[in-house]
Amino acid sequence: MSAPAQAVQETATLDLDSLRRMSFDELEALYRSSRKPAKLADLDGDAKGAMLAWHAPRSGPLAWLLRTFGSSSIFPWLGKSFRSNNAVEGEGINRINLLVARPQWFRFATRFADSFLDGQPAFVLDYSRFGNPPLIRQIVDEVREVAPRLYMGPAAIKLGGRPRLVLFFAVSHQ
Repeated sequence: MSAPAQAVQETATLDLDSLRRMSFDELEALYRSSRKPAKLADLDGDAKGAMLAWHAPRSGPLAWLLRTFGSSSIFPWLGKSFRSNNAVEGEGINRINLLVARPQWFRFATRFADSFLDGQPAFVLDYSRFGNPPLIRQIVDEVREVAPRLYMGPAAIKLGGRPRLVLFFAVSHQ
């Protein structure tokens, strides 16, 4: 873990705002040093979401726009809702704010599996469900617990059958 990421983790309680201040590399180091939740039911309920850092570009006007929009109050993604079905599988859906409506889109299945990022255990969100648009079916998210009731991880899109890291996000029950 980088020195700034370790300092944040040691000197302050991690929350969505502190994660937003971390760089892409710091988030990746924090994720790699974190553990999967103890059980699927740990994430049950409505979790507030935050986009944290995009993989590329890391600088320039487009990077600034993505960071600014992703952390603004007008960003439409509110978070995710989770429900464990049993000890080994669950499901969830994204909550969106479209000003005139608050639809729930893009269902996903949940389970524990090895991370596409580092091969260690993770809580995996799999969008390859019937009813999702073809592009959405290619998304794979995963999270680990970085603080009590705070989970963060990478989001990827499958290209050529392999997940390609796009961004880091977080969900919180804090």
